[in-house]
Amino acid sequence: MLYFARGSVSDRLETDDLREGLFQAFQQLGPRQRVLAVPPDFTRFHSQAGRLTRLVYDYYGSRLTDILPALGTHSPMTPEQIHEMFPGVPKQLFRVHNWRTGITTVGEVPGEFVREVSGGAVDFPWPAQVANLIATGRHDLILSIGQVVPHEVIGMANYNKNIFVGTGGQEGINKSHFVGAAYGMERMMGRADTPVRRILNYAGEHFTKHLPIVYMHTVVGRGDDGRLHVRGLYVGDDAEVFNQAAALSLQVNFEMLEEPLKKVVVYLDPSEFKSTWLGNKAIYRTRMAMADGGELIILAPGLKEFGEDHEIDRLIRKYGYRGTPATLAATKAHAELQHNLSAAAHLIHGSSEGRFNITYCPGHLTREEIEGVGFRYADLPAITRRYDPAKLRDGWNTLPDGERIFYISNPALGLWAYRGRFSPDAGT
Repeated sequence: MLYFARGSVSDRLETDDLREGLFQAFQQLGPRQRVLAVPPDFTRFHSQAGRLTRLVYDYYGSRLTDILPALGTHSPMTPEQIHEMFPGVPKQLFRVHNWRTGITTVGEVPGEFVREVSGGAVDFPWPAQVANLIATGRHDLILSIGQVVPHEVIGMANYNKNIFVGTGGQEGINKSHFVGAAYGMERMMGRADTPVRRILNYAGEHFTKHLPIVYMHTVVGRGDDGRLHVRGLYVGDDAEVFNQAAALSLQVNFEMLEEPLKKVVVYLDPSEFKSTWLGNKAIYRTRMAMADGGELIILAPGLKEFGEDHEIDRLIRKYGYRGTPATLAATKAHAELQHNLSAAAHLIHGSSEGRFNITYCPGHLTREEIEGVGFRYADLPAITRRYDPAKLRDGWNTLPDGERIFYISNPALGLWAYRGRFSPDAGT
């Protein structure tokens, strides 16, 4: 059921609008006594989920008993991040999700179904895993909060991904990432109906339908004024809440270009992007727009590691971003990659397959570290003097010497594709 839906490419929903929409939905839900909120972590700061969580607290007060950030494989939020993202929400409400030990397997999607929806790319069964707090917390309302936006692993982020991946377990996260990589990222990004989504939908229908999960989705876009605006808010407990948000997100967050991009400069906000695990969104979200032989320059002042998880960081350093054939061969040969399929998938996602050049300008990693994983290296201060984020605007820029570049201030907020490369019929 859809409890609230409002959105358009021109809407600007302010806090009062969000409050009115949420409270209207909550009134339809009726009295609840034990509420769990599942917002994203700090890496999705711009989702506006912090504001929504504060409004949830304003409405339910002491009946909001737990807040479980959907960390997935990310590092736990720091007290400073919680304060910045969720101002006014009591810190004692926050719980930490452990994707290795803090999960319950609620069911298994059959391997035959996985093989069918992936077109034979993989054929293993998929374990449906959720946080213990979701499975056994005895809440009478679980609010899954987050932004719908194009995504590299599943096509369009959020809905039940926030539950099965954001609060999922090691095996489920690993295998979901690998399904997407094996099927092909470019066949999925910007599409609501993908193999990974169908697997999660199967799990939701068969294994978690008894849970009182209600989804709160935002659609966020950058306006002509350069500011971020909430373009849509959708609240509901079935697929319609996702479908409507995804349809708007494609209008707001997907930029179709008339020519391939020969030089792209992407800026990674240091407060948001500290690893290539996250920062490679600069690669994922632009790859369908990049010209053959083009150059992608990534300004990454906060970059200090490759994986947010120590073991994944080690695997990235060891195997590097070498392309699909090399990664699949390494996965077949080494058990440590077979047991960490999300890392293997990430290595595939982060390679240009030799089609275009990727140059990282890190704030903390060395030339040897960057080149050791297969990227080109450039000095951050020197490149920033030429491509100054303070002077560039999103989209096309022409420099004083006549060089023409395409600039992106935050790759997490969109998806870019060359019209001649993107086919709307290429997906599932």
